[in-house]
Amino acid sequence: MTIAYFDCFAGISGDMTLGALIDSGADRALLDAAVEALRLGDEVRIDVRHETRGHVGGTRVIVEAIDRVERTVPALRAVIEEAEAPDRVKAPVLDAVNRLAQAESRLHELPEDQLHLHELGGADTLVDLMGAFWLLHGLDVQQVYSSALPGPRGRKGDMPLPAPASVRVLEGTGAVFEASDVGSELVTPTGAAILAVSAKFERPAISLRSIGYGIGTRESPGNALAVWIGDTVETKTGVTVVEANLDDMAPNLIAALCEDLMDAGALDVSVTPAMMKKGRAGHLLAVMSPPELAARLAEHLLRHSTTLGVRVTTAQRVTAQRRIIEVRTHLGNARVKVKELGGKAVDVAPEYEDCRQISRETGEDLREVMRVVADAARKELDLG
Repeated sequence: MTIAYFDCFAGISGDMTLGALIDSGADRALLDAAVEALRLGDEVRIDVRHETRGHVGGTRVIVEAIDRVERTVPALRAVIEEAEAPDRVKAPVLDAVNRLAQAESRLHELPEDQLHLHELGGADTLVDLMGAFWLLHGLDVQQVYSSALPGPRGRKGDMPLPAPASVRVLEGTGAVFEASDVGSELVTPTGAAILAVSAKFERPAISLRSIGYGIGTRESPGNALAVWIGDTVETKTGVTVVEANLDDMAPNLIAALCEDLMDAGALDVSVTPAMMKKGRAGHLLAVMSPPELAARLAEHLLRHSTTLGVRVTTAQRVTAQRRIIEVRTHLGNARVKVKELGGKAVDVAPEYEDCRQISRETGEDLREVMRVVADAARKELDLG
């Protein structure tokens, strides 16, 4: 699976994103296609060139508004919806505009249909968003990741830092901010919206294919955004295993305990029949836990079971990649979990709850529903 990692050591903006993606190998013609699809050729001029910032050389993209036309949020949505671009491109662009609009509406206490703001209304913002997601689509990027973001403290003129609109856009996304001594706006609302829509804020294990640098407007050394393009790799992750022997606890209580442990953050819980001392039948309960939750889960096991002690060991696990798709069948739509190795689908598993719902609504046997859904997923993924 192709992934992109945004290393935002100097922040992120829309134009830096365009430059980094083109520098990493994306087709520059897609940027022109974005302008044409949006029908904004009379409003913007694009310049793509090589520049350096200190020891960092990369691609600088300048999206210049020739004749600024301020648009309300409904007008912006209309331009995007009418654009002749792939749906996989337009959907995140609309999402980004909606997030920007919601953030600006809260900050200025105005309804969205009355917003006439620079960050939303300009054709350059539309080109930044449409261009970014079209370039990602052209690179076949299926998941974006991002580093922590620089968060300067203080003010730039009358505006507090980080920029309020940027922080609002990233609210609830899991974005991480780190202290920065630079007294400038490093994360623009447009850059924030691109990440809010598409990124997981973590560093992935990546087999690197290319790296691109998008040069920013400020001429200070190192003012650039790096984007790494590559493939996911199978990763080994450390887990903690908490085990307990249970020989005097009712099976229905053990079942409830397992559900509670999963709700508390366990990665997996298993119960194995076992022969205890003096020939008593019992169970071995094993909890796979993230290391940081092991103590809490061990205490839960001690507090809510009959065991007098638990065993704690560390282990490594190798995980396959997974993703969720939705398939259409003559019985109804259902989600399917896709197992992947090396970025290629190798197996599918229909989501039980979706299939159960279809079974209830249609009267079809659950086994038949799961077979139909699995067959549809295999056909869509060309698994034979």
